[in-house]
Amino acid sequence: MKVRLGTAQIGLARYVGLWTIVAVVFAEQHYLQDDLSGHTWSIFDYLRWSLIQWYVWAALAPQVFRLAARFPIRPPVRLRGLGMQLPLSFGVTMLAQLIGAFFSIFTEESSLGEQLSQFIGQHFATGLLTYWALFAIQQAMYFHDEKTRREVEAGRLATELAQSRLQALKSQLQPHFLFNTLHAIATLLKEDALSAEDMLLRLSELLRAFLEDYDGQEISLRRELVLLDLYLGIQQMRFKDRLTTRIYVAPDTLDCAVPSLILQPIVENAIRHGIGERLGADCIEIESRRDGDTLRIEVRNRNSTLEKNGQAIGTRAGHGIGLSNTELRLRELYGDAAHVRLDIIWPEGVVCRIQLPFREIEEIDDAPEVVTA
Repeated sequence: MKVRLGTAQIGLARYVGLWTIVAVVFAEQHYLQDDLSGHTWSIFDYLRWSLIQWYVWAALAPQVFRLAARFPIRPPVRLRGLGMQLPLSFGVTMLAQLIGAFFSIFTEESSLGEQLSQFIGQHFATGLLTYWALFAIQQAMYFHDEKTRREVEAGRLATELAQSRLQALKSQLQPHFLFNTLHAIATLLKEDALSAEDMLLRLSELLRAFLEDYDGQEISLRRELVLLDLYLGIQQMRFKDRLTTRIYVAPDTLDCAVPSLILQPIVENAIRHGIGERLGADCIEIESRRDGDTLRIEVRNRNSTLEKNGQAIGTRAGHGIGLSNTELRLRELYGDAAHVRLDIIWPEGVVCRIQLPFREIEEIDDAPEVVTA
């Protein structure tokens, strides 16, 4: 059985025990005061009187909490709340004295009027302070609950805002990718209609996978690589023998959580700034490995370089959606625990290095096996 005080609940035994401690403390205090004056009663008499007084307040405390909740005093102080609490405090305190006096006549040889007079004279001021102390406790609990509620609400709104940002960033990638792929297909139609038709079929399969798998912000690296393989198949149809790919994936990283569509825009940039704008062949390499609590992913191409400002040659202002989008998504998802940067590799080429917190994700794995090296 529990006693409800506002929004809090306390076990009955514990509740009675707390009020018993209060009664014992005040009984001892009254005994010591009388002892200093040279006239005392039995210690058990003091304890009996104190228990009657404070058990009455124990019974009235839940009602005081209800009155405090119904007629609160909120900043700025309203006359309505104060005007109700002042008479209520006197009324409840008077009721406590009346109840205490009533129970005392069963242990004392005196009338109800005499006991009531003694209770009012000895305990009314203390009772009034008790009412306002209970009122203050209820108000403090209310403000604490309100603060907690607002913090939870603020956290929920911040999470929703972050999810909205992430969804916007992710939604930005798909039209960008779709536009570039359709442009490549339109170009190929003039040169090789059969290859263009095969690219359209691969694109259809990839878009279907997007719709099925991209409900959340994170997927396993295993599934991300399967989707990337569909995209690379499209690009290999476009560039034929000029483009080769190599994937080096540590087996213990396949079930690690990564942002969905994290690799496709980076690989797209590597192709676009490599053989997409320069003569010759290119090799795209994707590597993943675990480093303690960190997942490291690298995307390398061998047919591009960096300008002094760290951008790939051929990158134009406003066209760096892949890398900038990836950077923003990592910041939203992982804060300072994730990084992405571009570096030059020897003898020629550019590597995009991604660092993520290592965390495995549970998925129903119906994707094909990824070949690791």
